Amino acid sequence: MTVRVLIVDDDALVRVGLRAIVDAEPDLDVVAEAGDGAEVPPLVARHRPDVVLMDVRMPDVDGIQATRHLMSTAATPPRVIVVTTFENDDYVYDALRAGASGFLLKRARPAEVVDAIRLVARGDSLLFPAAIRRLVAARGGQTDRRVGRLTTREAEVLRLMAAGLSNAEIAARLVVGGETVKTHVGNVLTKLGARDRVQAVITAYESGFVTPTG
Repeated sequence: MTVRVLIVDDDALVRVGLRAIVDAEPDLDVVAEAGDGAEVPPLVARHRPDVVLMDVRMPDVDGIQATRHLMSTAATPPRVIVVTTFENDDYVYDALRAGASGFLLKRARPAEVVDAIRLVARGDSLLFPAAIRRLVAARGGQTDRRVGRLTTREAEVLRLMAAGLSNAEIAARLVVGGETVKTHVGNVLTKLGARDRVQAVITAYESGFVTPTG
C-alpha cells in the first residue's frame, strides 16, 4: 500500500527537499504541497493524504491552527507530523496538544523522515525526547481525575508508554503477550479520552503522574 503524503511549509526549498526524500521511496507518494496552513483543508479533502508533514511556524495560518482544524472537522483526519527547527519550541507542544502524532526536526536525516511517515501511517505515534517532556511537564501540575481511573497494570503501561517503549517492548518488560498490552493501551486511551499515545503521554506529564525524570 502506498502512503499518501501532503507537505506543508512556507519555505519552497524545504518543500523541495522533503518531496525528494519522500518520492525516492517506492511506498511513499507526495500527493500535494502547500505553502500555508490555510491551504490544507481543501487539499486534504481533494487528495485524502494519509500523513501531513506540517511546518509548525507559518506566517498566515500556522501548523497548530491547521492541525486543530483538521482534527475537529475532517471525518477521518490524516496523521500529522509537525516539522520544526527547535525541539523545545512551544509551538511543538501546542501542535501535539492539537492532535499531531509527533514531530520531526528540520535537520532530521532522510531515513528518519521516511521512518516517521511509515510509523504514523500504520497508526503508531512519535513520542518525544526529554526536551519536550520537560516542556510538557512545565505546563502541567494539574490533577487529572482520569488518571486515577486506571488500574494498577494500566498505570504501569502508561508509565512505560511515557518512557517511549513500543507495545512489543512493554510486553517484554512485563512478560505478557502483545495482545494483552494492546488491550491495556486501548483501555488507557479510552479512560484518558486520548486519541493516540501522544495524547495519553501528554496527559501523564501534565497531571504530574509521570515526571521528566521519572
